[in-house]
Amino acid sequence: MRWRDGFGQLVVEGGGSVPLEVAASYRARTRGLLGRDGVEGVVLLSPASSVHTFRMRFPLDVAYLDRHLRVIALHTVPPNRLTVPRPRARHVLEAEAGAMAEWGIRPGVRVRVELHAGRT
Repeated sequence: MRWRDGFGQLVVEGGGSVPLEVAASYRARTRGLLGRDGVEGVVLLSPASSVHTFRMRFPLDVAYLDRHLRVIALHTVPPNRLTVPRPRARHVLEAEAGAMAEWGIRPGVRVRVELHAGRT
């Protein structure tokens, strides 16, 4: 799946939806959540198989997704860390620590991306 930078909703299998920001360009993926004090919803980095939290101001929940958008692993990562790349991961979700459990995002769950009109 190929996306462009943009906004939409992340729909969780068997659950609700969450505000979504897509970071698909190199620049947007590199910038990620740097300099922010928080995030409303979730950020999808694509393509990606690992993340770093250097210079981050808060811990993150990080979910690794396979090519079918199924969660293959989920970790809470404190600031100033580098995660190990996940071989099967094609996309990564980032949210404030604790948020993914509230949304029902856990290993084995599938998610769906719904972008706002005019975005692909």
